[in-house]
Amino acid sequence: MDFNESLDYGSYPTGLPYNTSMDYEDYYQEPDASKIIIPSIYALVCCVGLTGNAMVIYVILKYAKMKTATNIYILNLAIADELFMLSVPFLATSAAVRHWPFGSLMCRLVLSVDGINMFTSIFCLTVLSVDRYVAVVHPIKAARYRRPTVAKVVNVCVWGLSLVVILPIIIFADTVPAQDGGVDCNFLWPEAVWSEAFVIYTFLLGFLLPVGAICLCYCLMVARMRAVGLKAGWLQRRRSEKKITRMVLLVVAVFVLCWMPFYIVQLVSVFHRPPDPMVTQLFVILSYANSGANPILYGFVSDNFRRSFQRIVCFRWLEPGLDAEQVDYCAVALKRQTTCGPLDFPKDCMASDMVFRNGTYTSRTTTV
Repeated sequence: MDFNESLDYGSYPTGLPYNTSMDYEDYYQEPDASKIIIPSIYALVCCVGLTGNAMVIYVILKYAKMKTATNIYILNLAIADELFMLSVPFLATSAAVRHWPFGSLMCRLVLSVDGINMFTSIFCLTVLSVDRYVAVVHPIKAARYRRPTVAKVVNVCVWGLSLVVILPIIIFADTVPAQDGGVDCNFLWPEAVWSEAFVIYTFLLGFLLPVGAICLCYCLMVARMRAVGLKAGWLQRRRSEKKITRMVLLVVAVFVLCWMPFYIVQLVSVFHRPPDPMVTQLFVILSYANSGANPILYGFVSDNFRRSFQRIVCFRWLEPGLDAEQVDYCAVALKRQTTCGPLDFPKDCMASDMVFRNGTYTSRTTTV
């Protein structure tokens, strides 16, 4: 969602403040091929995101072994991305026809879904990083706090916090007349300065502060690992947590790479002048692509996710015994957990295996 603009495809694709006086001739001179390329990219992102996140949701809900505290947080992230992907067809259609044809209610709904996805994603990654910190640095406390029931309560709080954060979107998103006589989906701010304030607001709450907290967690983990060194039991525990921590860190890194260009464009639009609209649109799509990238990362880094995905793709779930195998793994882990010491955990005993993009929103929520 671009905070600087609306889903204003008739005048300017993304990143511009609604009240701005801008010459739109350059945009109209873009080749008609962009009307096909941009929606096609949206469609590709949507297909990959819907399929991948649906697989993540399925395997976590299907297999008992996958219901760990860390995976419950990953489930929450997948649900947020899946819900957002359901709104991408509306964005792709608007990009193709260069206006908003779905009415005021859908405008507010799509921008709200886009906004809540953006904040829920980064808040989930922050929670995942804190979860990794507790698992690695405070292994004894981890047994008390890193439980699926606690993770579910935290997920509810994440959604509640995201809903509060996006209240400006819910209140001010609406359709507005376009210069070409059509209708655009935009933010109707009381004052022009509100648009700039909203860009900074989303940058701080949706990127800078959460990423700062994530970096702090990983810095503390590194310091702890160096301090403990080769103490008895630590090496075995470190191996058991290493892959999970690496997966979460990789997901965070990809999030930063996908979202940083978007926020840079938003801030440049506020403090300087809007960049080329095609560049802005590509950065918006890159931020959306992050929602489809996470399942791919899980498949490459996590053995459990990879095996579970293979069962789905190869239809091995139709074979008898596979479900029992998953449950048996869980039973073994639970049984061993009763005999494991707090500092010498076997692997099976571990608890866990634009701003919006469019200015107004090209769809990520930031109107400048």
